[in-house]
Amino acid sequence: MSTHELYTIPASLATWDVEMSGSSRFTWEYDDGRDRMLALYQKGKDKQWDSTKRIDWDLEVDPYNVLGIPDQTIAIYGTPLWERMSEQTRQEVRRHSAAWQFSQFLHGEQGAMICSAKIVESVPDLDSKFYAATQTMDEARHAETYARFLQEKVGLAYPINEHLKALLDSTLSDSRWDMPYLGMQVLIEGLALAAFGVMRDITTKPLPKQILAYVMQDEARHVAFGRMALRDYYENLSESELREREDFVIEGCYLMRDRLRGKETWETIGLSKSEVDEAMEAVDKSEYLRLFRSLLFSRIVPCVKDIGLWSPRLQQAYADMGVLEMAGQSLEALMKQDEDIADKLDAERFAAEEAERAEEVAETIAMGGTEG
Repeated sequence: MSTHELYTIPASLATWDVEMSGSSRFTWEYDDGRDRMLALYQKGKDKQWDSTKRIDWDLEVDPYNVLGIPDQTIAIYGTPLWERMSEQTRQEVRRHSAAWQFSQFLHGEQGAMICSAKIVESVPDLDSKFYAATQTMDEARHAETYARFLQEKVGLAYPINEHLKALLDSTLSDSRWDMPYLGMQVLIEGLALAAFGVMRDITTKPLPKQILAYVMQDEARHVAFGRMALRDYYENLSESELREREDFVIEGCYLMRDRLRGKETWETIGLSKSEVDEAMEAVDKSEYLRLFRSLLFSRIVPCVKDIGLWSPRLQQAYADMGVLEMAGQSLEALMKQDEDIADKLDAERFAAEEAERAEEVAETIAMGGTEG
């Protein structure tokens, strides 16, 4: 089935062409490399996986209850608008909300794949090119996985959100080689990683939990890559150059914050204009979404601080967004947790499969003994 048949809003049949600028950089130094970066490259090679084998696609998914989470997580829950809705409309709200979230994950992963490929092309250091090449493969696998999940399990998709599209556009069209790192590795990947984490931890459904956990295991390396490369580079930038990067971060963070409002979902399920306005007012007042937005910046804020973009102006922008306190988060602890959760899922699945095989062997032996 063509993805265009799943889109709730017509998506352009033409490709989205972003005019890229900047240089493709070759280097003839093949021996010199940073030990930390080469170790990350080795880990990137070691941790490759196949989504058709590692994920249990036979698990069923209810498209009207994709994550198995309480309705209290829906922004309009408990409002007069929610109370007026029929149960059928509420079912559509649940389905469209999940479809919209996973669709943006999918589009973001394609963006990450293209940004990673651009990093391979433009970054001057060979060790960074090596690692970015493994990340490009990771992002292809993630896009493949989310596309399959939407097509086979949800049956509904949304085009790319305008705010995510705007940030991707500015990230890819910038000629400076560090901007794909800053836009993708720090902002888009950082926010996605936090969103994946919240959903991974609250879902009660095994298939989305597997997908989110395994994708996050890769993403933890990607954010580490961005931090490492940018921290080294930004140490040597002038004050005016750092200010330009901070301007980009501030604008990008506001775009990421606004992306979470998901206005198009309310417009698509058949609400009147006044009801859409009512829904958006509830979204802006939702205590759950306020907390969710705050958690989504738990990876971005400490990363921005770590790479050296931490002027009073930038701190004030984060204070205005209500996320400044996230600067105290430990990225190392969060990323270790991401890797441990994926490994634990693998161990549990392996143990369950071994027990099932042992039971089958025992039953076969018992049958053989009976027949004898």
